[in-house]
Amino acid sequence: MWPGPVAAFAMKILVANLGSTSLKYRLFEFRENDHVELHRGGTERVTDYVGAIDACLRDLHETGSIRHERDLDAVAFKTILARDRSGCAFVDDELLAAMEACNRIAPAHNPPYVKGIRIFTHRMPKTPMVALFETAFYQWLPEAACRYAVPESWYALGVRRFGYHGASHKFIAERSADLLQRPDIGDRVRSLYDRPQPAPTDSGRPELRVISCHLGGSSSVTGLRNGIPIGNSFGTSPQSGLPQNNRSGDLDPFALLHAMREQSLSVDDAERLLSRESGLRALSGGDNDLRDIRQKALAGDGKAQTAIDVFVSQIRHWIGAFFFELDGIDALVFTAGIGENHPWLREQVCAGLERLGLLIDPIANHTAMATEALVSAPESRVQIRVIPTNEELVVAREARRMLQALNTANPI
Repeated sequence: MWPGPVAAFAMKILVANLGSTSLKYRLFEFRENDHVELHRGGTERVTDYVGAIDACLRDLHETGSIRHERDLDAVAFKTILARDRSGCAFVDDELLAAMEACNRIAPAHNPPYVKGIRIFTHRMPKTPMVALFETAFYQWLPEAACRYAVPESWYALGVRRFGYHGASHKFIAERSADLLQRPDIGDRVRSLYDRPQPAPTDSGRPELRVISCHLGGSSSVTGLRNGIPIGNSFGTSPQSGLPQNNRSGDLDPFALLHAMREQSLSVDDAERLLSRESGLRALSGGDNDLRDIRQKALAGDGKAQTAIDVFVSQIRHWIGAFFFELDGIDALVFTAGIGENHPWLREQVCAGLERLGLLIDPIANHTAMATEALVSAPESRVQIRVIPTNEELVVAREARRMLQALNTANPI
């Protein structure tokens, strides 16, 4: 843990979003109860994280966002998974070791984060590093939403449903509550990690029931009751749930064993095939970008159309599961790169659901691109909304709380 206090009034926090081949970053400044995004940037097709991180810091200097690394009160990370750890924490060697222990569960995510955090720490040894784990938002899931029907010894190893995309779904929980005129729930979710468990909801007001669809290169669906998740389509790993860009999504475990035996696959072979050569890439015949797949499908490519059909079917499957569990919903929200930018996909997901109260407005839907929008028809009983996510803000805000708590314990 970082031992010293930091400036209490104004804080600059850099959020680094590390992918297997990308680095995206946003710089926030917090003052009192307000914040501003000072700068954002990123690098795609990263092969050298040292160079990418140096370019990030150079960009912050050249744009005048910071004058020196000392201007940053913290660097915060949207980390994925660590053994026996969750929530928000200062990064130290013990935490990095706990993350490395889960590298085989999250092979596309944990290794880049561990590597990137070490590079940032080396470049800025006096700057606090803060991790907000994606599993944190799901720490209050009911046990029935977490357990697999496997031996107890497997459960002890961590074979359970964790839930991911926590920062994104948390932002949607907050923002959807505000838009549906339930600021009591929005404020409650914003302060969620300040409390050991969710505060009780005012029983005199109706429940707010929302389904959040984070659809991108990595996709998941979460059901929200009064801003608190009741489940997530991911399982033990981010490899599960919906078909991902090149990851399989849900798969019968005996299908895996069958394929391994029939093709004489090693564990490493199976891991590579499931995490790099499956998902939309496998279904479409080689493409993992939905834009390319859509164009091929429109040109009559059958495999591309199958990839879209499977993806849409699985989104609807999970929406249906949470719709039933929530006993109906007040809003269906689309977010992330695909959810925000592909009106045709939203239309297909909502097609034929009029009896469930979902009726999309074709004109509103097709004009909504990467901006907040109500895209349901006036007569729809359920609101259908597009809400751009802001995972980085959620991470920055939680990092700020950690620093404020440190100031309280160690005043300047």
